[in-house]
Amino acid sequence: MNAMQDMTGGRELVMVSNRLPVDRVTNDDGSTSWRASPGGLVTAVQPIVEQLGCVWVGWAGSADEAVEPFELGAMRLVPIELSAEDIALYYEGFSNGTLWPLYHDVIAQPEYHREWWDRYRRVNQRFAEQVAATASEQAIVWVHDYQLQLVPAMLRELRPDLTIAFFLHIPFPPGRLFAQLPWRRQVVRGLLGADVIGFQQTTDAVAFRMAVERFTRAPALGNTIVLPASADGPSRTVLAQEFPISIDAESFAEIARRPETRERAKEIRADLGDPRIVMLGVDRLDYTKGIRHRLKAFNELLEDGELDPTDIVFVQVASPSRERVDAYRQLRDEVEGTVGRINGAHGTIGRAPLNYLHRGFTRDEMVALYLAADVLLVTPLRDGMNLVAKEYVACRDDERGVLVLSEFAGAADELRDALLVNPHDIEGLKAAIVRAAHMPREEQRRRMHALRRAVADNDVAHWAAGYLGAVRAAAESGEIGVGGTRTEPVAVSAAFVPRSIDDRIRRLAASPALIVATDFDGTLAPIVPRPQDARILPRAQQAIDVLRLSPGVSVAVLTGRSLAGLAETGLRTEGWIVSGSHGSELAGLESEPPAPLSEDETLALGRATRRFERIFGPEAGVRLERKPFGLAVHTREVADPVQADELLAAAVELGAAEGLQVREGKQVREFSVRAADKGTVLRRIRDALPEAPVLFLGDDVTDEDVFRVLGPDDLGIKVGPGETAASERVPDTATAAAVIALLAELRTGIVIGSDAALPED
Repeated sequence: MNAMQDMTGGRELVMVSNRLPVDRVTNDDGSTSWRASPGGLVTAVQPIVEQLGCVWVGWAGSADEAVEPFELGAMRLVPIELSAEDIALYYEGFSNGTLWPLYHDVIAQPEYHREWWDRYRRVNQRFAEQVAATASEQAIVWVHDYQLQLVPAMLRELRPDLTIAFFLHIPFPPGRLFAQLPWRRQVVRGLLGADVIGFQQTTDAVAFRMAVERFTRAPALGNTIVLPASADGPSRTVLAQEFPISIDAESFAEIARRPETRERAKEIRADLGDPRIVMLGVDRLDYTKGIRHRLKAFNELLEDGELDPTDIVFVQVASPSRERVDAYRQLRDEVEGTVGRINGAHGTIGRAPLNYLHRGFTRDEMVALYLAADVLLVTPLRDGMNLVAKEYVACRDDERGVLVLSEFAGAADELRDALLVNPHDIEGLKAAIVRAAHMPREEQRRRMHALRRAVADNDVAHWAAGYLGAVRAAAESGEIGVGGTRTEPVAVSAAFVPRSIDDRIRRLAASPALIVATDFDGTLAPIVPRPQDARILPRAQQAIDVLRLSPGVSVAVLTGRSLAGLAETGLRTEGWIVSGSHGSELAGLESEPPAPLSEDETLALGRATRRFERIFGPEAGVRLERKPFGLAVHTREVADPVQADELLAAAVELGAAEGLQVREGKQVREFSVRAADKGTVLRRIRDALPEAPVLFLGDDVTDEDVFRVLGPDDLGIKVGPGETAASERVPDTATAAAVIALLAELRTGIVIGSDAALPED
């Protein structure tokens, strides 16, 4: 059994998508045949399909045509017949006239028509019935994308023996937008038929889990949604988590290394007149891709004289897309008109500054274009991922070239060393284009080296391992009983640890000595409305208990809470080093205790405490926390977020007036008569212990003091969103616990989260 087969446990894999991954071609003799079609989905899953083989259910691409199942390579293709009316109502209507603009932040206005919804539901039912009739017993069914969001629940009703996975390739909208959809509850319930729901970004997964809680009342515990038992079946869980999709980076690099590809790249540059700079855009012709904004910025740079049309050429590839839809026909007319105006104003005989290509290209030709381009402009207004950005990076083994990337593309989460832009900010976009055109070679090399590492570390194999690993866990979590029903609820606890972190954890696990330090709230324990109710995740507690008994390992928790406040949570800290109040308190380490408060400090703290109690004590939801050297103002329980912000701002003004040290945290401001920070206390801990690398995890702005003092052999991991000096990031506390558990398992061999016995103290 190869590695891919191991991901599915030997079960049959059934892929389901709106379109089959093939195009019909007419041969020279007039006969027809099928070939694999280009596209983001096909590019992403091709290595998986080649190794595993699969059944693939989808529409063959022609209206009102019944096509018999056929085979192509490792795939057995099962076509779904769609009528012209189905295409008009289900595909062009509800999928692309309602869902696509809604899910892309309403860049275009969605339309809501009941006849579109009715046909969407009926076509989804047809897909579910075909899959139910096709899939083998206990198969894994992988449903793709926004056109088929009702299929998981419909399929579960027909075939409860199946393990059902769903992956959304486009963004999931924030709550205020999704709430506009009249059929929002039906869509959420449809998706909850899956065992695993994958998203491109953390924000997408969070938005979906919030929609579930709002429209179904099913609670989300971390990444897991708990569905209560019903008349139709027992309770079960659904994993709803981000799994950023990627590419087969090595296959693109291999094509780029071929002599014929490099020669073709030279020919492209020669055909363009051997300009000093070649810029490239590669998109479907879609209003979400930001092509109009990009052309506007390019035109203004030519008009401003910032770019010289005699030595810079911009090539825009815009592959045809949904040309029967009015909005797309209008977009094509507008883009082509803009291209004509730019070339008319700035071109000369035999030389056009803008080359516009409205067609698709083979993968080999695209790689040659990537090699020919000095700058790639990927500037969508909203995009689930955008694999073009990753393809360009994978091809540039010369470590040259510049990627200009929209911060609203999912790829921006991983490709942080690109020039990130807001495509709505035309001046900012123009500045990035000029900077890219003049970027020194050494900076290109540095950025591209980091980008290539990010793509290589998170390639399609890594994506498949994370996603299919979670799916297999779902498949194996419950026995299949009589009649194909699960005898126990599905439970998926595996968190997705990025490979870049996995690799560094493995190196730390082999260190003779090691310091494992972490924040508490938002890192070991999820944030809760009442701080006193916070509890460490059981997996994190077990992992740290195992680590602190491992020879050479020291464990520390660095928290803004007072030691007394930390004890209220029930945290077991035997054998730990515990720092409270941002380093003002320290226990478990043989070091000099902090000096007691001076008389002046005592007076200042008493005066400030009385003032804070007088002003904030009557405010509903505000909690004042006494600390040994100061106090904290918490607003997590204030109902109105605007009022909460105003109260914190007022507290800062009062604290500054009293001459107190002020520290900012999540929905808290802390005031102290003595300066202290977590970075300083970590230095104290390191000085008192044998020399060792440090693993530190934290989520708050106060943890940045630690991230900034870490060295090259240390590993800092930011938990959750926000600007950070940490070298790595995980989305939530569950994944943070998974990181600590991985370290414990690698260092000790004890599997965390199992029934394995802990070593005796």
